[in-house]
Amino acid sequence: MDNMTAPFNYESSAGTNNLQITSSVPSEVAQCLQNARFLHLATCTDLFPHVSLMNYTYLPSTPYSSSPTIIMTTNPSSKKTHNLISNPHVSLLVHDWVSHRPLTTARRGSTVERTGSPPPEASRSSLANLLLNLNTSALSSISVTINGDARLVDMGTEEEMYYREQHLDNNTFSEGEGGQRIWGSEGQEGDGGRGIFIEGEEVRVVVVKIRDGRVSDWKGAVRDWSLEDNSEVIVNGD
Repeated sequence: MDNMTAPFNYESSAGTNNLQITSSVPSEVAQCLQNARFLHLATCTDLFPHVSLMNYTYLPSTPYSSSPTIIMTTNPSSKKTHNLISNPHVSLLVHDWVSHRPLTTARRGSTVERTGSPPPEASRSSLANLLLNLNTSALSSISVTINGDARLVDMGTEEEMYYREQHLDNNTFSEGEGGQRIWGSEGQEGDGGRGIFIEGEEVRVVVVKIRDGRVSDWKGAVRDWSLEDNSEVIVNGD
């Protein structure tokens, strides 16, 4: 089914759904990877999963690999680094819609005052209204789960220098874009953690070779895909 878009399916997501075997990352997946600011990296060792929010760079191919690749960087003493060394199989979650809860109201007939998170006043904030309007503008309607194999690139090599430069260029933003104070910390540069998580001397470069994945739309329908040179397909589950 290469070069064809398989339909979404509402069947149970425990198996494959309209599996698309393709020679390249599906166009909607590539677009999502190009648009999103961060991704979630899931690693696992000794049956204990670990999820991290990551800066990343997506490259369709590189001088060192014809396969689509995702570049990240990590502290060598971090939990995810130890996990990657023990188990290189990873899952990534990426989407480019703005995530913020819309205004919530009491259920019909309910007399119980809502005390959950966030509180009602947060849902009514001007920021919430702005983000909700951005979502309404249909920036995206899908999320993408990607399976792949990660490795730490040898330090001091030309390969590491290449990937680090690509990653740094991709995460250098002009003021008013990525240059704003993303983390909201007073007295810190609003670089999304670039200075700490990418430029640090001890930071290790991680590359993930993309293997297969799943596209989910906002209605809960799913579609699976796998790159055709993969001998093993790992299916996403919920």
